[in-house]
Amino acid sequence: MQPMAPTKSRTYNSTRRSRQAAETRAEILTAAVELFGEQGWSGTTLAAIASRAGVAVETIYSGFGSKKGLLRAALDVAVVGDAEAIPFAERPEALRLGEGSVDERLAAAARVITDINERTVPVWRALVEAGRADEELERWRIESDARRRIDVAEGFARIFGRTVEGRQLELLWAIFGHELYMQLVVDAGMSRADYEACMIDALTKLA
Repeated sequence: MQPMAPTKSRTYNSTRRSRQAAETRAEILTAAVELFGEQGWSGTTLAAIASRAGVAVETIYSGFGSKKGLLRAALDVAVVGDAEAIPFAERPEALRLGEGSVDERLAAAARVITDINERTVPVWRALVEAGRADEELERWRIESDARRRIDVAEGFARIFGRTVEGRQLELLWAIFGHELYMQLVVDAGMSRADYEACMIDALTKLA
């Protein structure tokens, strides 16, 4: 009787390969976020990203298809802070928006807004630059900003315990967007603490 072929080794190898692939993807995205932020769209090459991530350029093409695909993925990662496949709405920082007193929720919201803008604005600027010369990326930038309006509505509904719509939603969407953050922090040099305080003040008035 022939002995049964072992299965544990196959399972282990498959699990190890999946873990290695996820780690490689995360390293590529980390390098992409850094370089798009440092060098912008035109100044960043896939070769430079591959070099920083310690992979071959072909690995990037295999995982993301193109420089455009990598930029889109990099922005998604910058929003949540890592490459884990966990929606932002299910993460602890998002869940805290519906916990505690109103003041505690507003403070949590200001921290989340600040964290997201700190991470995403450098990549967002690369996307804005790319969109000036590429209609596809410009359409995606517009669609991304429209999705952000939905995220704002859902987040602040959790904070306020009621539906947020109309003029209030438009103001929240604009105030906590990338453009105002760039004007206040990147261009005018406002500190993180002062920016957070401004966000809490704006939220309190709009609550």
